[in-house]
Amino acid sequence: METVKEFFDKIEDPQQHRKMTEVFEKVHAAFPDLEVKIAWNQPMFTTHGTFIIAFSTAKKHMSVAPEKAAIEHFSEEITKAGYKMTKELIQIPWDMPVDFELLQRIIMFNIQEKADYTSFWRK
Repeated sequence: METVKEFFDKIEDPQQHRKMTEVFEKVHAAFPDLEVKIAWNQPMFTTHGTFIIAFSTAKKHMSVAPEKAAIEHFSEEITKAGYKMTKELIQIPWDMPVDFELLQRIIMFNIQEKADYTSFWRK
C-alpha cells in the first residue's frame, strides 16, 4: 500500500470508512503542518522525520497508535472516554464517538515532546 487513498479504498464497511475518513480529515485540518505517509500498511502523521500518530482498522474498533508514552500520559482520560487500550494502541469501538479534543491533546503532546527528536520512534 503506497497511498492514503489505497488505505481508505480497502475499508469495505461504510460506517468504518466514514468514521476513519472523518478522523483523518479532522486531524489533517487541525494539524496541517504534519506530514502524511503510509507505513506498515497504515496512514500516519509525522513531523521532521519523527512519528506522531497512526491509525488502522480492526473488525470491532479503530486503532489509534500514539506511542506508549502518550498512552501512559493520557491513560485516565482514555479510560474516562470509554476506550480500551494496550501499551501501544487506543481502541475506539466503531459504535462510539471519537473524542476529538482528547485526540488533539494527544497529538499536541507528541508534537511538543518530540520537538527535538531526530529519530522516528521514542527511545
